[in-house]
Amino acid sequence: MLRKSSAVWNGTGKEGSGTLSSTSGVLNQTPYSFSARFVSEDGKAGTNPEELIAAAHAGCFTMALSFQLTGAGFPPTQLNTEAQLKLENTGSGFKIMSINLVCEGEVPEITEEKFLELANNAKVGCPVSNALAAIEITLDAKLK
Repeated sequence: MLRKSSAVWNGTGKEGSGTLSSTSGVLNQTPYSFSARFVSEDGKAGTNPEELIAAAHAGCFTMALSFQLTGAGFPPTQLNTEAQLKLENTGSGFKIMSINLVCEGEVPEITEEKFLELANNAKVGCPVSNALAAIEITLDAKLK
């Protein structure tokens, strides 16, 4: 399986801008820039790589958790996950320091303990978590 996305950049790092596109069309010349990445935190100036990593992680973990729950006999009604990515200027450049997954689940007939066990399994087994193994990944999961 091969997944593809592409980037086009015009100009210098600080004053330039670019677009991101993906095969699916979800990203279709979506703008990104230094300002969108480091200045305009409201997200209205375009996307940024860190936002896309956080979205990928939230999506992957949530799907993995759904598989874990269903496989254990507890199909979820709804799972909501926010991936909070922490980016810091380390003095020698910017570095992704950590991601905190905050998940709330509606899962009939499951105990909090079992939900947390399966959520941790999903965090460890999710392909995006594995790709991001160089950083700290924490989980705050609870039942609704």
